Amino acid sequence: MNTTEVKGNWNEQKGKLKQKFAILTDNDLMFAQGKKDEMLGRLQIKLGKTKEELRKIIAAL
Repeated sequence: MNTTEVKGNWNEQKGKLKQKFAILTDNDLMFAQGKKDEMLGRLQIKLGKTKEELRKIIAAL
């Protein structure tokens, strides 16, 4: 998953993640350029997943 892939359809992916994991908020899923690792870190903590697991989940959306 590269930055272009995430930015290109992030709003759609964000909605799907919120459907799949109801505990996620808009703040958890804020994606700003250069902040991808920070966002993934927040998701790791909240969902108890590794970065690789999160990348696979997002790629599968």
